Amino acid sequence: MKIAIIGVGAIGGYVGVRLVLAGEDVTFIARGANLEALRSRGIVLVTADGREQSVPKVKATDDYAAAGPQDVVILAMKAHQVEAAARDVPKLFGPDTVVVPMQNGIPYWYFHRYPGALAGTRVQSVDPNGLIGEHIPCERVIGCVVYPAAELASPGVIKHVEGNRFPVGEPDGKASERVARLSECFVRGGLQAPVLSDIRAEIWLKLWGNLTFNPISALSRATLAGICRYPPSRAVAAAMMTEAQSVAHKLGVTFRVSIEKRIAGAEKVGEHKTSMLQDLEAGRPLELEAIVGSVVELGERIGVAMPHTRTVYACTKLLAKSRPSAS
Repeated sequence: MKIAIIGVGAIGGYVGVRLVLAGEDVTFIARGANLEALRSRGIVLVTADGREQSVPKVKATDDYAAAGPQDVVILAMKAHQVEAAARDVPKLFGPDTVVVPMQNGIPYWYFHRYPGALAGTRVQSVDPNGLIGEHIPCERVIGCVVYPAAELASPGVIKHVEGNRFPVGEPDGKASERVARLSECFVRGGLQAPVLSDIRAEIWLKLWGNLTFNPISALSRATLAGICRYPPSRAVAAAMMTEAQSVAHKLGVTFRVSIEKRIAGAEKVGEHKTSMLQDLEAGRPLELEAIVGSVVELGERIGVAMPHTRTVYACTKLLAKSRPSAS
């Protein structure tokens, strides 16, 4: 399959290497030091056990039009970066191109073909100006939830920490031919990609952890294990998860695991820095609105109080506003 990956950070690089090694026709769309590294040295994946898998020659460009129509377009940038790229993404479209957003948090397409009163609602926190939905039509989207932990060690070098699961699903839950093809493609690349009939429930299961551990880690500089093993921060995480669960339940979503089991799962990951903490330390913008602001927005829409989440959200927004930028 012809696959364009926009954004070659930790997850985009990890998925891209796996698909290239599986023989897929992958084009990396990048810029700056990452693009230079890809063009000059290719891409390297350092596996969890320390082994290196190197692809010395890859397709890499910053020109969407030059890449041409693709079968699959993977949006692997942060949620707050999607709007800036939205106008260029259609240059990669053919008649049947599917788009796979790999952002954390509530996605811009969440209420597309939604079986409830909020059907068609735009999530303001994620797509404030409506530009994403305008240029990347929800009809092209296949939902995807990203579970692996990885880090961009340096331009063109990806360090895989753990996990390889990327559940996928149609917004309307149907078992379509296109979602089956996407799943098969990911599986060829050594990824787990089960097709789910309720991708929104899976989004919430992942978001449950991101909503809590990401901002707490940014405020405390603690790893997942550090947060979970310190009783006061573990209690804050549990309180935020309880509030998010109330929002999800009112939206028709149920969780297949308990709060304690979800926290225990995060603890097992170990001394891993969340993506938000990595961004904070690197001086990059924080992926705060899609992960936390969107849930606060949904809580307001449906009348669920979220005092713990609001407090952590406000403190993290202040941190993002007041910190010095990276030089």
